[in-house]
Amino acid sequence: MTLDRRNFMKAALGGTAAATAAVALPSNKAHARDNKAMPPKAVGLLFDSTLCIGCKACVTSCKDANDMPAEFSTPDKLWDTPLDLSGKTLNVIKSYAEGTSDVKDREGNGYAFVKKSCLHCVDPSCVSACPVTAMSKDPESGIVSYDADKCIGCRYCVAACPFGVPRFQYDTATPRIQKCQLCKQHLASTDAERKYKFAACAQVCPTGATLFGPVELLKAEAQRRLELEAGVAAVYPRGHIETPFPSHEKPAPDYKKRIYGDKEIGGTQMLLLAGVSFGKLGYPDLPEQSYAAKSESLQHSLYGGMILPLVALAGLAFATKRTAGAHKNEEGE
Repeated sequence: MTLDRRNFMKAALGGTAAATAAVALPSNKAHARDNKAMPPKAVGLLFDSTLCIGCKACVTSCKDANDMPAEFSTPDKLWDTPLDLSGKTLNVIKSYAEGTSDVKDREGNGYAFVKKSCLHCVDPSCVSACPVTAMSKDPESGIVSYDADKCIGCRYCVAACPFGVPRFQYDTATPRIQKCQLCKQHLASTDAERKYKFAACAQVCPTGATLFGPVELLKAEAQRRLELEAGVAAVYPRGHIETPFPSHEKPAPDYKKRIYGDKEIGGTQMLLLAGVSFGKLGYPDLPEQSYAAKSESLQHSLYGGMILPLVALAGLAFATKRTAGAHKNEEGE
């Protein structure tokens, strides 16, 4: 028997089939773990697209609060004009527009604004994917943080995030991952004179489109808004939901009856309301099971008891034996 490419592939496939069959045994079935639970003191944001006027005060304050540089997208470079999240921009306001764009918060011939920043997932994929715990989730506040001293630059967090939030700095010799950390440095400060006392994007929002506070209160506020009658005058708190600034008033919009982030991939600590479908605002439909729960369950099943390495070794041994047998047959001929 001649050891050609075809025979080698047959032997290798035989080994692979054995490995696959072993993994498929009932005792090795993958059972998904449950999604992780929301921390009891979780804080977050409620972004209401129907209240956003596109002023981008939140973008400016975010840069100021986090010492982020300006980012230019025009030839004159007169203004900070980020077009998307990047290594220099942690929060950005983007827009949806269709047709004549005459009416706000309408899909046909309308337009809408949307905030892009970290959603601080309850069961974050970036934390699960990070091999060195550079990404972590605070057990009390639920804020997803980044530790540059631990980071090895693998960018698994970038690939794992379903919202495309963590960004890598490609234009520096000492790159870091950049993402919103909910202004945790200001939350932790005890300086009564500090400029920012909570998330800067919420603190400066003139209409209450971005609201900060405990997630449970934000969720109740979002549900209250969904129950408002469209066109009827309504009041909206601004800043911090527990200690709001003077409220903003306007007629209630015709909301899409959905709180984005309530269920998606196990829930997020930034919730969103809108008058147009979330898909048009760049927020995809996602399953309720977190990706972290799914991937970790699969990994534990495959590597539990070193099953997968043993199966792979058995497959390689089988292929080697077939190949050695072929050599002996050739010598005998």
